[in-house]
Amino acid sequence: MTTPRGTAQSSPQPPATTTESQPVSLVLPEHDVRRRRPPLLSFILRWNTVRTLARIAILLALDFIAIYGAILTALALKAAVVDGWNSTLLVHQAKHYVPLAYLVTTLLFARSGLYAERAARPGLARIVTALFQTMLVVLVFALVNHQKFQSYYIFYGTLTFAVIYVCALRFLYQRVSGAILRRAGYQRRTVLVGTGEHIDAVAHALRGNAGDSHTVIGFVSLKPRPDNGLPSLGSIDDIGDIVSEHNANEVIIADPDFPQERAVELVDVCHGRGVQVRVAPSTMEILVHRAEFLPGQSLPLFELKSPVFDGFDYVLKRTFDIIVSGLLLIVLSPLLIIIAIAIKTTSRGPVFYRSPRPGLGGAMFMCMKFRTMYEGADQNQMELEGMNEASGALFKIRDDPRVTRVGRVLRRFSLDELAQLINVVRGDMSLVGPRPLPVRDYEQLEDWHKKRYLVLPGITGLWQISGRSDLDFDDLVRLDFVYLETWSISLDLSILVKTVPAVLFRRGAY
Repeated sequence: MTTPRGTAQSSPQPPATTTESQPVSLVLPEHDVRRRRPPLLSFILRWNTVRTLARIAILLALDFIAIYGAILTALALKAAVVDGWNSTLLVHQAKHYVPLAYLVTTLLFARSGLYAERAARPGLARIVTALFQTMLVVLVFALVNHQKFQSYYIFYGTLTFAVIYVCALRFLYQRVSGAILRRAGYQRRTVLVGTGEHIDAVAHALRGNAGDSHTVIGFVSLKPRPDNGLPSLGSIDDIGDIVSEHNANEVIIADPDFPQERAVELVDVCHGRGVQVRVAPSTMEILVHRAEFLPGQSLPLFELKSPVFDGFDYVLKRTFDIIVSGLLLIVLSPLLIIIAIAIKTTSRGPVFYRSPRPGLGGAMFMCMKFRTMYEGADQNQMELEGMNEASGALFKIRDDPRVTRVGRVLRRFSLDELAQLINVVRGDMSLVGPRPLPVRDYEQLEDWHKKRYLVLPGITGLWQISGRSDLDFDDLVRLDFVYLETWSISLDLSILVKTVPAVLFRRGAY
């Protein structure tokens, strides 16, 4: 009887029924797993431990600076507006609040995996969620301990600044550490495994993230497939030799229909060679997040609810839109006035451009934008159709001759979209959601595209933070579906925060 490699027999074999005992064939491991590691391997493992501790220490320090700075900023703003400035008192008050806030933050961050290694560390959505939970925990603790407050501004004020500071410092850490790793030659060498077009889709997504350290070295397909621009590394039966030969760090299963028994075997082989295995999500895995269990059925069933914002979700999202858009209009009013003056003094025509666009359920509304083109530019679009650089239903020209000099600057930094804050206040749009398309683009949509009109269109969304004009139209629509299926207030907050660097670094904007 043969036992798997590296597995000891726990009990003796039953006696043979024949007169002669049969020899037992036992496959022994290549080496004793209990033996002392070689000095070089021990050094490498210790070095990995040092790197892990250094990463956690740096992130803990950055989070402390962010939490302390958020509390101090909130107190300073309140003092400047209401109480009067007293720096000594501010520092004393901040020291009083910081220990509990920082302790709860680090515990929730650790629970959310925010101190994990670079490849496994979650993004802004998880940060915002954890900080919101921190605010609730600290608020409940204060109320239980009968602490009195003239107002609860310190809680939501600190939350606002904490989101800004934590995200900013972690974004800076990600960029700096990523630059250092790239300069040091670090790459996360990835092999894609699967069938069909899923390999192409996952490879495209990994390539589209400029800040990602993944390097796709090739694919292993269960079936023969045409050339997709990636080298074929061989057969799935040779996956162990492939990952060893190509020094792979990670294998991604890029096919929801990948056979389960082959997946189990692949995981065992890869883990035995120290290679991580990850699975790209399928459409069903996205949908299951909003599945609701139906009790009392003869067969256990889960109902997939429509991704329409209704009831409490609608009230929450609408309240968030009104408060934030109103504050932004007040805070940004000097900039809006400067933009209006620049448009009016450099070209003829109105300050605002009102574009009829389909909104919720396909109902038409007038979408507001600061005018970026010469007056009457709409009439020349048919002549420029041959210059269209976008795929699918979109119409985009990188160097559109109809755009004014001021308009080019406004478009580059998406400042023309700020006028849509008026649409949000009026209820035509939301701060975050699928982008509203012009009538010309809407008429070219396929039926499956129109699911994006189940909710209010937004000023920003996953389009803006995931490549914008550099993505194919079908990829953009799929991003809308991901947003619809996974919506939360924390997701809206994280998209709004992430829109700022996307605009400043002008990713895909023209």
